[in-house]
Amino acid sequence: MTDTHDSGTGSALGSDDPWLVVGLGNPGPRYAATRHNVGFLVAELLADRIGGTFRAHKSRALVATGRLGGPGGAGPRLVLAKPLSFMNLSGGPTSALGAFYKVPVSRLVVIHDELDIGYGALRLKRGGGDNGHNGLKSVTAALGRDYYRVRFGVGRPPGRQDAAAFVLKDFSTAERKELDYFVDRAADAVETLVTRGLEPAQNTFNS
Repeated sequence: MTDTHDSGTGSALGSDDPWLVVGLGNPGPRYAATRHNVGFLVAELLADRIGGTFRAHKSRALVATGRLGGPGGAGPRLVLAKPLSFMNLSGGPTSALGAFYKVPVSRLVVIHDELDIGYGALRLKRGGGDNGHNGLKSVTAALGRDYYRVRFGVGRPPGRQDAAAFVLKDFSTAERKELDYFVDRAADAVETLVTRGLEPAQNTFNS
């Protein structure tokens, strides 16, 4: 089913124009519980909060739309997306969604796992490099650097374990005990970013 709801056809950017919030991950049950898919988990929680349902979109992504505050709410409009391409091809669906919903890069938020910060810690920023993250590399190649990032810490692998293998493994039993809390906090960070701006969100959530 193709979701054509809330197509964002306004030509001038205004206060009611949507935000595009993309959670990065890999599609399919094999990857669902892995560290690399934490962006999907945050996007799914945000969809619950706005009362949206993910549906297949022609951009090769699952998309849910709605407003913060739920149906009938007065909060910002969100287009939430989970690309159906693999991580290293995330830029194609993200670019296509931005064009379809008329969302400029200045209103794009990408949620992704981050090896260089501790588990559950958050860092919000705008612009910057990809730090070797293939999803960010693909989005930047398609759209440039000037988008917001919500970096969800998964920590470094123990010992000599390969980082690429580490992020494709499920969260540990100990990590899963706190995962819901950290995902909830990341969703709060996205809400604060789109309602209040980057600096207030950084002051509250950067840890």
